[in-house]
Amino acid sequence: MNWNLDADSRPICILGLGLIGGSLMRDLAAAGRGVFGWNRSEKTVHAAQRDGFNVSEDLQATLERAEASDALVVLCVPVPALPTMLEALKEHAPSVGFTDVTSVKAEVHALVDQYGLTDRFVGGHPMAGTADSGWSVTLKGLFQGAVWVVTYDNAVSLGDADSSGSRWVDTWVRVVCMAQLVGADVVPSISRRHDGSVARISHLPHVLAEALAMAGDAGGPLALTLAASSFRDGTRVAGTAPELVRAMCENNRSSLLTALDETLEILHSAREALADDSRDLRELAAEGHAARGRFEARAGRNKGDQTNRPIIRVRPGAPGWVEQLESAESMGAQISIF
Repeated sequence: MNWNLDADSRPICILGLGLIGGSLMRDLAAAGRGVFGWNRSEKTVHAAQRDGFNVSEDLQATLERAEASDALVVLCVPVPALPTMLEALKEHAPSVGFTDVTSVKAEVHALVDQYGLTDRFVGGHPMAGTADSGWSVTLKGLFQGAVWVVTYDNAVSLGDADSSGSRWVDTWVRVVCMAQLVGADVVPSISRRHDGSVARISHLPHVLAEALAMAGDAGGPLALTLAASSFRDGTRVAGTAPELVRAMCENNRSSLLTALDETLEILHSAREALADDSRDLRELAAEGHAARGRFEARAGRNKGDQTNRPIIRVRPGAPGWVEQLESAESMGAQISIF
C-alpha cells in the first residue's frame, strides 16, 4: 500500500485533557490538524473552550462524532480509567482506530484484548511531561524532540502476508504521523520490552527521587536551606502528584522490581565500601560516570541537544517491515515511514 501521508485529513479525538492530552491538542491545532476532545471535568472543558478548543463533557456524543468522522482516538486518561473508556469505545465508536499515552504498555495491551479491541489498537507512550498536571499547565512544544514509543505487537501477529492493507496498519501509520506532526521522534517497541526499559529510566527514577527527597527532608531546615541543583534535579519528579506516581509504578511492578533489586545491590555495595576504611567508591564513581557518558553520547548532554540515534526508514505492510521494526528496537533507533 502507498501511504499518502500529506493527504490524510481525518481528525484526531483526544479523551482526557490533562498535561499530555491538552498539550497534544494545542500542538495538533497549531499544526493545522482537525482536533476535538472530551474531558469529564466541567471546569477543564470550560477552560479549554475559553482557549478556543472544540471540547465537550459528553463522552457519548464525542465518540459518536469520532465514529462518524473516522477520527483517530487518543486515550489520555490514567490506567484505572481505561476500562470505562474502552467500554464506551466499544459501544459508541465501534470501528475507529485508537491509541493511548500511558507509561505501561503490556498491561494496557492485555486490557484492550479483554475488550476485543486489539485489531484497532496501537499502544503509545510519549516520553515527555513535567511534574505538573491539568489543563492549566498544558503548553505548546511539549513533544518537540521527545521520543514517542509506538508499539508493534500486532504487526508481529499479523505477519507480512496479512498486514499490507489492514485497518490496524492504517491506525499504526496514523499514530506515527501524529507523533511526528507534533515534533516527536518515533521509536518502535514491543510492549513488554518497553515496560522493562521504562522501569529503569522512568519509574525507578520516581522511586529514587521520592527516597532522596525524604532523606534530604530528614536533615531538617539547615539541609533544605543548603540544598542546591544536585538535590533539586535529583528530586524534581518527586513533585509529581502522588496518585500518578503510584499508578505508573504499581502498574509495572514486575519490571520495576527487577530494576530496583539491581539498584539496591549497587547501593549495598556502596555502603559496604563506605563502611570499610580500606575501600573506596572509585568503582561506583567511574562506572556511573561512564554510564552517564554513554547516555550523553546518544541523547546529548542537555535537553534539546541534537541526538545521535540512528534512523531507519520503514514502509508499513511491505515484506520484511516487521524485521525492520525489530532491528530499530534493538538499536534504540527512531523510524520514519514512506
